[in-house]
Amino acid sequence: MLNMHVMNDLRRVDLNLLVVLDALLSEQHVTRAAERLHLSQPAVSHALARLRDLLADPLLVRLGGGLVPTARALELASPLAEALAQVQSLLAPAPFDPASTKRTFRLAMSDYGAALLLPGLVRRLREQAPGIGLSISHASREGMVEGVINGELDLAAGVFPDLPAELRSSPLFDEHYVCLLDRDSLPEDGVLDLPTYLARPHVLLEMRGSGTPEIERALTAIRERRHVAISLPHWGVAPQLIQGTDLILTVSSRGLLGTDPQHLRILPPPFHIPTFKFELAWHTRRGADSALQWLIEQMQDVQGQCAH
Repeated sequence: MLNMHVMNDLRRVDLNLLVVLDALLSEQHVTRAAERLHLSQPAVSHALARLRDLLADPLLVRLGGGLVPTARALELASPLAEALAQVQSLLAPAPFDPASTKRTFRLAMSDYGAALLLPGLVRRLREQAPGIGLSISHASREGMVEGVINGELDLAAGVFPDLPAELRSSPLFDEHYVCLLDRDSLPEDGVLDLPTYLARPHVLLEMRGSGTPEIERALTAIRERRHVAISLPHWGVAPQLIQGTDLILTVSSRGLLGTDPQHLRILPPPFHIPTFKFELAWHTRRGADSALQWLIEQMQDVQGQCAH
């Protein structure tokens, strides 16, 4: 049972303040939080003042043009988002109707994932759920996981070999690596062997230092290293760097769909690189979010149709 001290604390809490706090922690900006909640900026500022008094902590402190959460605020972020999600599921158990819902989902994915998932998904949403919008961001694997944990993201699409226990995932497809070379730079026999692979310069795709650890681990397993000449975070431009050069690009096979076969050649790597799963990841606290689960199902269905 709740003791008297906790009961007295709960009597002081206006649940609307918790909604404001959740928005402020997510947006880290009073004006954006006000727009998200459809409130005036003074109303949100007043609510923040009440929260600071209630919790005896500044919660958010000004830095540059925004607000930075205090240590106490960061402790509150995850349990607060989970509690609000549970309250929402209790108070609004009505069936989800995609045709009438108005909502924006925050998704994170690389341009590789966006190229594979977004065209079909956006067409599906425009047909079945025109009130649903998508806000897409780009981050490293670590950044995606952190964003889902702290509530900044609703969903992340990527490769997540070691997800924290509080996250759930669903695979979209299995993927493997291939090598892209300029046709004129191919060996005479047209075969890419390991000595040639190691002697050539390489293009490395990485986001904030996360790189493609699967490739490096596979090379380490055979006690070899490659020479990286160019490192960049953009999937889309990488194949264009190969034509007319001696560079090699080792990437996920689906990232090379539509490659020009007249000037470029796709070959298997000359060493074993394990296959991997491309997944969707979300927080366990969102398990009762029927709208999010519907979106996940649409992404799975769209990707399944593309695979056939």
